[in-house]
Amino acid sequence: MLDYFYLGLYHALRFFVKIAPKCVLKGFLKSLASAFYHLDKKHTNIMRVNLKMCFASLKDDEIERLIKKNYYNFALFGAEFLLNQNTTKEQILSKISFENEELFNSVLSQNRPIIVQTAHYGNWELFSLAMAARYGAVSIIGRALDSGKMNEILSANRTRFDIELIDKKSAVKQALKALNNRRLLGILVDQNTAKNEGLECEFFSHKIMHTHAASVFASKSGAIIIPAFIERNESKDNSKDDSFKIVFYEPIDMQVLSQNHSKEGAIRLATQAQSDATAAQISKKPDEYFWMHKKFKCFYKDSYA
Repeated sequence: MLDYFYLGLYHALRFFVKIAPKCVLKGFLKSLASAFYHLDKKHTNIMRVNLKMCFASLKDDEIERLIKKNYYNFALFGAEFLLNQNTTKEQILSKISFENEELFNSVLSQNRPIIVQTAHYGNWELFSLAMAARYGAVSIIGRALDSGKMNEILSANRTRFDIELIDKKSAVKQALKALNNRRLLGILVDQNTAKNEGLECEFFSHKIMHTHAASVFASKSGAIIIPAFIERNESKDNSKDDSFKIVFYEPIDMQVLSQNHSKEGAIRLATQAQSDATAAQISKKPDEYFWMHKKFKCFYKDSYA
């Protein structure tokens, strides 16, 4: 029954965002974001803790402004997901520009497997569509939604443009097969892991547990890891635009790291490099990161009380 409630809500919201004038939609999303800021005390507190851990110099009122902006960005993310259903490659790419693309093209020219490391940042659903539209076959690792009906819709949106979904519960064989077939492998690496499922790393000078999946896959396949993130463009008057930019960071090459380090040491260095790249992107525009998960839970659990 709950599945059908979600399905009905999805179709109602999709109809609304498609017909609503831009000014009306913007007002609705701002109101929705404000409601969640005031009513969702649990996630507002998690965001507050995370932001204070990462940006200790920010004043309380600056933290609160970031949280409100983050809620609004997440509301935009939801509306854009609804609007991007059934769009073409040309329509997707018309919204996207690419920064430091020469870094990615250099990796492509080597004809080695490629792992694209990203995070829950910006419009990450649009990110996979844009990468597939521009560069070809993509495989992404993730988990299914709890709602079966909504998972069907999400999967249908993701699997356009030759995007393969790999369940994270049994990802190893499929991920390595995808890399062997020269499909881009996309992995979101920013969420907290259990201590037996990741490596201890630093993130904004604090200890975290970070998944080392991308590093392990790269070690097994000879792949190059390239961090990349999608951010929203802003117009000169600081109003939100409907266009985005994918930013590439320096590649992480396990073969180079392995020349001077043990296998375990190279994996650890590669994993820390991924954490550093994520932190560098967040530092540019912290309001676009998904702050609602307990990033520092393993080592600072009491902070979320």
